Amino acid sequence: MITTKIRVVLPPHLRALAGIGGEVQLDTTLDAAGRLTQRNVLDALEACYPMLRGTIRDHVTHERRAFVRFFACQEDLSLDPPDAALPDAIASGAEPFLVVGALAGG
Repeated sequence: MITTKIRVVLPPHLRALAGIGGEVQLDTTLDAAGRLTQRNVLDALEACYPMLRGTIRDHVTHERRAFVRFFACQEDLSLDPPDAALPDAIASGAEPFLVVGALAGG
């Protein structure tokens, strides 16, 4: 089992809920193919901060909540499959994985 240290940035309301001040550094396990995926990141995040369970992904289906977006290396990864590999810059810790609260209104 290979682990890597990654960086995650959460929106202010989730940072407040988790009781953290800024960027989070997590140890996460790579998948069987040695890749870092959204699923790996979110599993590690929810394991370290259980109060976030259900806020980013649905409790049962583990699908991304409608008003939450994921970004990495200036790309919107929100619609990518949860088991798609994240960019190497995220896996190496050079760039953070961003969880962003989407804005809606009329």
